[in-house]
Amino acid sequence: MKIVRHTDANFSEKLRELTAPSSLFDPGIEQRTRAILDAVQVRGDDALLEFTEKFDGARLAANQLAVTQAELMVASLKADESLRAAVAEAEKNIASFARKSLRKNWQTKNSHGASVGEKFDPFQRVGVYIPGGTAPLVSTALMTITLAKAAGCPEIVACTPCGRDGSINSALLFAARAAGATEIYRVGGAQAIAAMAYGTKTIRRVQKIFGPGNEYVVMAKRLVFGWVAVDLLPGPSELLVLADETAEAEYVAADMMAQAEHGSAHHRVWLVTTSAKLVKAVEKEIARQLPTLARRALIEQDLKHSGWLLQVKTIEDGIKLANQLAPEHCEVMTRNPRQVSAGILTAGAIFLGPWSPTVLGDYVAGPSHTLPTGGAGASFAGLTVDQFQRRTSVVEYTRASLEKALPGVQKFAELEGLGAHGKSAEIRKSGS
Repeated sequence: MKIVRHTDANFSEKLRELTAPSSLFDPGIEQRTRAILDAVQVRGDDALLEFTEKFDGARLAANQLAVTQAELMVASLKADESLRAAVAEAEKNIASFARKSLRKNWQTKNSHGASVGEKFDPFQRVGVYIPGGTAPLVSTALMTITLAKAAGCPEIVACTPCGRDGSINSALLFAARAAGATEIYRVGGAQAIAAMAYGTKTIRRVQKIFGPGNEYVVMAKRLVFGWVAVDLLPGPSELLVLADETAEAEYVAADMMAQAEHGSAHHRVWLVTTSAKLVKAVEKEIARQLPTLARRALIEQDLKHSGWLLQVKTIEDGIKLANQLAPEHCEVMTRNPRQVSAGILTAGAIFLGPWSPTVLGDYVAGPSHTLPTGGAGASFAGLTVDQFQRRTSVVEYTRASLEKALPGVQKFAELEGLGAHGKSAEIRKSGS
């Protein structure tokens, strides 16, 4: 891990390295992703099958891309009581949280006495990406599909990578079906995003794409924006722990390693603290806990590549740095964590105090764990149910209210030199 202290002579230089652009803006990744998108757009299913063999090692036919009802039934039969209980608990909290966020139709009267308002309808066909790879993210199926179901989306398409034998983790299938997926396809990576955006013979295009993924998935979502809507840019995971001397080093180390175990070398973890003692203690705790963890090689790789222990002069400096980094997850382990968190304005999600590890947000707390990464939190919020709703403004004038509006309409039409605009309203003044 990289250790930086505010007393270091090159502190400012190190901070510039720390805040360098993430993989979301890597030109090499962009070029390779464009090639995948172009191939799927031109060759459809043939390109999907080619990339599935190349990246996942599975040789499939087009009629094998869709997960069958028989496979879903087998996955359901394999689900033991502990899995069923965990899925039910998480889904209950996620759905309850989502229902609180649903936007409702409204209307009011404007200055002309006309009725104006908004209506919110669910997108009719949405696509959800569920990462696979070394750790099939069963929880992501719940954190995305459940929101689509709560919003009332009638068609919910899920795409996820398969193994070399073409299979998909049975727990993931069980969770996706339980959450409300209506179609599931064994397609991963940027090619899955392309299929949902452009459509193929097997996979019909969707209106909006949701869900996290690796750097190629996120780049693909950036590049297809406009063909479809996208939710946000949730890429390789991140954690920033903002702490003072009251924080428990054991907890901080455990949380940092939990975030690093995804293991792509693009996951970023930071400890930002005012305490030199805590920096040393966390370093020792990581060394103590690491050998006991099954994915220690992946954790060590991520911590070496993108793990930082930073000592700042004041908590205010730490808050400023947190806002600059815009971390996906921000744990606040300080005195008065709620008060400190009031100054953090760009984090995807904030976890307060020693008893709120990020893993609760990952799995069961309720808010979706699909959150912006790579600095995107400065502009994007995390996934919420209202993103599955399409907003439409609604305007209804009467003859009386139209007449009140005419002077303003005519003046703007005159100023802009758009006479037909003015005429379209004026003609109604003497109409039947």
